[in-house]
Amino acid sequence: MRFYVSDLDGTLLDPQARLSSATRDGLVELLHEGLAFTVASARHVMSIARILQGLPISLPVVSSNGAYISDLRTGQHELVNAMDPATGQAIFALTRRLGLMPFIATHGPKGDQLFWQEVHNEGQQRFVTERQLNADPRLRQVDRLQDQLHDPLVTLLVVDRAEPLAALQAEIHALCGDRVTTHLAEDIYLRGWPWLNVHDRSASKDQAIATLAQRYQLHDRELVVFGDQVNDLTMLRAAHHAVAVSNASDDVKQAAHRIIGAHHEDAVLHFIREDWRGLRPVISGLPTAAP
Repeated sequence: MRFYVSDLDGTLLDPQARLSSATRDGLVELLHEGLAFTVASARHVMSIARILQGLPISLPVVSSNGAYISDLRTGQHELVNAMDPATGQAIFALTRRLGLMPFIATHGPKGDQLFWQEVHNEGQQRFVTERQLNADPRLRQVDRLQDQLHDPLVTLLVVDRAEPLAALQAEIHALCGDRVTTHLAEDIYLRGWPWLNVHDRSASKDQAIATLAQRYQLHDRELVVFGDQVNDLTMLRAAHHAVAVSNASDDVKQAAHRIIGAHHEDAVLHFIREDWRGLRPVISGLPTAAP
């Protein structure tokens, strides 16, 4: 018995950040047959739900790099991993002191909110514009970001050039040690403007998947995961079967047990269909059916 978890951008989705018709139809068929499948993404559950609309995924999804375990249908969170207030405020102050402008995502009595003050570059503008076009209800422009830190900080995101982001990442780890986790990776849709995501140390894909598996009696199954970027490394290293798409970064390929085709080739679907259906006769005792 196996449990399958896929990253979205650069892995399950095509280069336009869409679920291809072939992958959508294939997953619908497999899910109706009983496939145990969900996704683990840097995206918020609202964005995941929009992209995966119509897929009969019954399991929760891992969203915001493991900061949330969320119900795909309602958007409600089963688990929220936020930073303690002092840590969040210290990281924000450090970011501004280095002259960088972050986005901050918080969770509190009013639910999830995503704040921005102003944009300083093309990458930040794309981030805001995409969420405006998708009518993201969390998005709020404010005069002073520092006034929005009364609710727990879930994610601090900075979009800028690689050199200042690497310097900020190093400063954050010097300040906070292992209290936080960070991911610095290229924006695959707008090269040259990488993203630095900062979360609480409890927010990672591997920890969230382990919690989900325990809660939904999947912990005794072999875990198969699919990824392409640095934020996928923890779940790849924790999986029984770690699979990288061919367009993955070098460090992800090195961590994988197997490399399959590219994300624009529906490679994840093809692997799951062959792998899962190949196991079904052993599980059920039924005659082998052609995939």
